[in-house]
Amino acid sequence: MLHPSPSSRATTANGLSYHALLRRSAIVLAMALVLSALVIPASSVRAQAAAPGGPPLRIAIAGLVHGHVRGHMTAMVKRTDVELVGVYEPDAALRQTFAETHTIDAAKMFADLDRLITTARPEALVVYTNTFDHLKVIEIAAKHGVHVMVEKPLAVSTAHARAIEAAAMRGKIHVLVNYETTWYRSHRAIWRLMHEEKTGGRIRKIVAMDGHFGPKEIGTQPEFFDWLSDPVRNGAGALYDFGCYGANIATWLLDNERPIRVTAVTQRNKPAIYPKVDDEATIVMEYTGAQAIVQASWNWPDHRKDLEVYTESAAAWATGGAALRTKLRGQPVADVPVEDWPVDEQNALNYLTAVVRGRLVPSGPTSLQNNVIVSEILDAARESAKTGHAVMLSGK
Repeated sequence: MLHPSPSSRATTANGLSYHALLRRSAIVLAMALVLSALVIPASSVRAQAAAPGGPPLRIAIAGLVHGHVRGHMTAMVKRTDVELVGVYEPDAALRQTFAETHTIDAAKMFADLDRLITTARPEALVVYTNTFDHLKVIEIAAKHGVHVMVEKPLAVSTAHARAIEAAAMRGKIHVLVNYETTWYRSHRAIWRLMHEEKTGGRIRKIVAMDGHFGPKEIGTQPEFFDWLSDPVRNGAGALYDFGCYGANIATWLLDNERPIRVTAVTQRNKPAIYPKVDDEATIVMEYTGAQAIVQASWNWPDHRKDLEVYTESAAAWATGGAALRTKLRGQPVADVPVEDWPVDEQNALNYLTAVVRGRLVPSGPTSLQNNVIVSEILDAARESAKTGHAVMLSGK
């Protein structure tokens, strides 16, 4: 199974008709309503481990300054198919707090990443450093032949992304990038509609709206906020923090096509809170016959990760991870049931395990190929916002 081509039953060369799609959707929706009282919450489903047996995947954590490490640690300790063999963090206070919070033996806590790898012998690292340090961590991991999954985005610049790509090739390791939106069932449904069922023809416009009302305002941990608000370690502000989502999804839906031209506008609406970085960003990516608009913000009234995709004669609107509505020209809007990804593709740890164990070849939103392009887009957007001019890329 390759990630950008979710499993599905065969369709005709021209895809399902709109009426056939609605009939199928109505049947599935009816079944879902009947069974709704018995349904396990989506978050619980995604917490389940991949089914195949074998020894647990030996995982080490690299870095504790990214707030997502807490949720991922909570998920990890509930699983039997992964084993935490070590934690690297240069800050002694963060190491101690994390070890005490999660009852981790002091022998598993390391201030040196090389020493962790040679002592604990992990098969993979999950990385929660600032984005600037991704390159350093991946170069060390590659030297030891250890696979890596980092939190989005891959890098703070194209130069860093290319260096990461080179290190991965030298070390013959997989480098994966984790986005929350990768595991959204609504996005799986959009892929199927647009790519497998060819609903409405070719994609003409993608609009991604991602963000919240600000990292400070939502109570981000001090060590997390410290680098999120730093243009060197984060790459920018909201432009990189949330602009990466839309760039990643557009690159996925458009089959890793590079945009021809990137234009961006950034603003600092809350300079008292974010004096060094933008808190509002809009990116326009121009492709041959298509356009993608990314609205990344620390000024939304609430949390949002929403996606709109428009083809020649159809539209799909995904609100978060579980809700999808579609409309074909001349037809009413329809709610479309969404299905789970295959087990190996339902969450980051499942995917990482499947890749390291050889059950999956990295592809789609998680792949290094996609995320090098994302780095090029973000770098170009940052330059465009700085200069006030569009930045040309290579296209395909």
